[in-house]
Amino acid sequence: MTKLRAAFICAALLLISIPSFSQDPNFYIFLCFGQSNMEGAAKFEAQDTTAVDKRFKLLEAVDCPNLNRIKGNWYTAVPPLTRCNTGLGPVDYFGRTLVASLPKNVKIGVINVAIGGCKIELFDKENYQSYTATAPDWMKGMLAGYEGNPYARLVELGKIAQRSGIIKGILLHQGESNTGDKAWPEKVKQVYENLLKDLDLKAEKTPLLAGELVNADQGGVCASMNAIIATLPQTITNAHVISSAGCPDGPDNLHFSAEGYRMLGKRYAEKMLSLLGKP
Repeated sequence: MTKLRAAFICAALLLISIPSFSQDPNFYIFLCFGQSNMEGAAKFEAQDTTAVDKRFKLLEAVDCPNLNRIKGNWYTAVPPLTRCNTGLGPVDYFGRTLVASLPKNVKIGVINVAIGGCKIELFDKENYQSYTATAPDWMKGMLAGYEGNPYARLVELGKIAQRSGIIKGILLHQGESNTGDKAWPEKVKQVYENLLKDLDLKAEKTPLLAGELVNADQGGVCASMNAIIATLPQTITNAHVISSAGCPDGPDNLHFSAEGYRMLGKRYAEKMLSLLGKP
């Protein structure tokens, strides 16, 4: 066998061994992460579980036997969208608004990895273990669903999603546990840049949408953090802040009500539509 023929055979075998995927350019994927308001802290109602367009998909992040869902599989995005027993959150009406506003050939897919009560440090791929080592007992069960590393799960699912569609943006709702932390924008930037690198994304094509916490006009107990969140676009060029003004909250003045999540989710979608060039 000549060296040329041997090289040809090796190249052919290599091509055969590489899996092929059908990536649909009209399947828009969005990564979503944060803490309890991204998880969804309001009880969803009948209007939230009915008439969900099948073009709105969820890539399940954990195994949920009670929902007949398996991690890493796509399902119609009927809440809960985070874990097996979470509630309604902004991602629900983000996706619903997009599918209602975009052409019928466009599908929307979301991945939601969120941990109630966590600081942004939990998503620091280099130092998360120092944070989880001191996590309170009530958080450990949630962490176990992601094998102790929510950031790694987000990347794992992002790579699975890229076999089917195109990642078009990242949604963040976090900050309550970092209230007053002026270094928060830099910490978010580190997470954002790690996601870009690990998923081979371009910053100019991957906007980061960050939602405000419960607003001062609703008596939000962490509303002071919104002033720090407002500075995020100074740190990340393609970051955009989503206003929570007028979004109703719950009795604790920390989490939004179901109606508040619907409003906030629509605002995330409206901003994303403008970035996609859709009025």
